[in-house]
Amino acid sequence: MLAFTFPGQGSQRPGMGRPWAGSPSWELVDEASEIAGRDVGRLLLDADADELKDTRNAQLTTFVSSLIVLDAVERVGVEPSFCAGHSLGEYTALTATGALGFDDGVRLVIERAAAMYEAGQANPGTMAAVLGLDDDQVEVACRVADSDVWVANFNAPGQVVIAGSPEGVTAAAAAAKDLGGQKIMTMHVSGAFHTPFMVQARERMRRAIAGAPPRHTEAPVI
Repeated sequence: MLAFTFPGQGSQRPGMGRPWAGSPSWELVDEASEIAGRDVGRLLLDADADELKDTRNAQLTTFVSSLIVLDAVERVGVEPSFCAGHSLGEYTALTATGALGFDDGVRLVIERAAAMYEAGQANPGTMAAVLGLDDDQVEVACRVADSDVWVANFNAPGQVVIAGSPEGVTAAAAAAKDLGGQKIMTMHVSGAFHTPFMVQARERMRRAIAGAPPRHTEAPVI
């Protein structure tokens, strides 16, 4: 029994499409480009880190590249029994199982990215991963910072993501180091996702999801 977990924004990197260019699975890039009205292939092959950091580019390229890999492994007979995803990866997981059609998945990701980008423009923020510190201590660090900063993701024991204003994240990161955190890793994102800074994106996403409700599938999405 196999479970596939799909990554979220921040996993993108320059040239991430190069290993797959020319493969049969690259046809998904052409399909995504047609749906999006954008050259997704160029982003996957030639965009630099700054261009990919833009939420509108990061989410679309991460979504499409994840499905390229999925298509490639399914072509050799490897299929998941369960799917899951981190944040954006939930949309990839729904598309991977057929709960969302590819067209709907691309459109929802584009809409999600645009909504979150606008929220980030209205409330500029950032994110950072705190390594080597207990969950409760990271929460203490955010409170000590006395600023707009929150725990955004409990990724794994010893890896907790914080997010908020640049000043708040800096202050909380310093407090986390004082409390014994081993390392602070700045994330390549352009907003404080999974925080109150994203509230204004909700209504736009509700409308988008209402137009593309997920279907029931045999492979569960966790």
